[in-house]
Amino acid sequence: MEIFHPAEILSRDEIAAVQTRRLARVVKRAARSPFYKAKLDEMGVDPESITSLDDLTRLPLTTKDDLRASYPFGMLADEHRELVRLHASSGTTGAPTVVYHTKKDLRTWADLMARCMHMAGMRKEDVFQNIAGYGLFTGGLGIHYGAERLGCLTIPAGAGNTARQIKLLRDFNVSAVHIIPSYALYLAGVVAEQGLDPRDLPPRIALIGAEPHSEEARRRIEEMLGLKAYNSYGLSEMNGPGVAFECEHQNGMHLWEDSYIAEILDPQTQEPVAEGEVGELVMTTLTREAMPLLRYRTRDLTRFLPGQCACGRLHRRIDRITGRADDMLIIKGVNIYPMQIEKILLAVPEVAQNYQIVLEREGYIDQIKVRVEIKEEFFIEDMRVLGGIQKRIAGLLRNELLVTPRVELVEAKSLPTSEGKASRVVDLRETKD
Repeated sequence: MEIFHPAEILSRDEIAAVQTRRLARVVKRAARSPFYKAKLDEMGVDPESITSLDDLTRLPLTTKDDLRASYPFGMLADEHRELVRLHASSGTTGAPTVVYHTKKDLRTWADLMARCMHMAGMRKEDVFQNIAGYGLFTGGLGIHYGAERLGCLTIPAGAGNTARQIKLLRDFNVSAVHIIPSYALYLAGVVAEQGLDPRDLPPRIALIGAEPHSEEARRRIEEMLGLKAYNSYGLSEMNGPGVAFECEHQNGMHLWEDSYIAEILDPQTQEPVAEGEVGELVMTTLTREAMPLLRYRTRDLTRFLPGQCACGRLHRRIDRITGRADDMLIIKGVNIYPMQIEKILLAVPEVAQNYQIVLEREGYIDQIKVRVEIKEEFFIEDMRVLGGIQKRIAGLLRNELLVTPRVELVEAKSLPTSEGKASRVVDLRETKD
């Protein structure tokens, strides 16, 4: 196993020792912020009393609402003169959430991201194209600095402008890209429209993330673009990308436990779930200076994967994100996550890249409709063939969801597309109240 950083090959005992030492330190640092000082005082927790990992459950859970209520400086644990960057959400649904960084925070973040890229097979000799938004969004700059830390020639392409993306990929013989899964599928379609084979594009590695996606989506990306696509996990509150990443075996994402403590809790009870069960990922930062976070509720749903990875790294692995605790749809008393629908649709050979989940209300009853793009060669068939495809998709969805959605087949490229994160759910229920 070739490593980028010695922390990758820590033993379980060494990981526990690092976490214990850093947890004690980070709680003291967090207590310097107005939010955590008040919270710890309220709970009667003396930061000096945190001396073992068993003390973690004595600490408060932190939510996105806490970050919003503390805007702009309530979570800050460092002096303003030590800060060198901030990232923030748009705040379109309320007060923004802000994350601050010191110089050391940025160095640590770049090291973690470079560690992830190296684990996925990237090397100094690679030409890397970053197809992600720059600015207040963490993905662009976080991945950019990681690639430069690894030593790659880095192209800050940014998001959108598909024609330019394709030109850059070909002109500079790009060998690795970072790309949102839905945009990867869209880009492959655009290349095919130009009469080219998307598999002839030069990249051999794609780093994908920023939106939940199914294994079926990943396999389609690999097949259409002729590369290996590695799943990643990150969120702004934990720096951004670089929290967890797949190794060459693509069997779960190694979460860097020397920088984070991860828990998986029941979203309702906040109690730990059984090993291997899906729950809400809760994270504690261990190295952050400017804005440490204790037991942050990510709302992302995943599980710890049992056993040891074949790569030899002992950092625990998390499964792909199946959705968010607050993305759950309740239809006719049944809990449904959009990722369940994607998993079924993209396993159907006749289905193209795009789909849409439409929620409607008839009388007092909520209904779910799935609009599915069908590949051109199948859509031109007669109604009996299309009816068979429609019936088969409805049956597969019923078996997975335990409710029967209405399935509407539409022509390829007829549904709205986006060069950013895909918006899959359209909720029309409120407009009919």
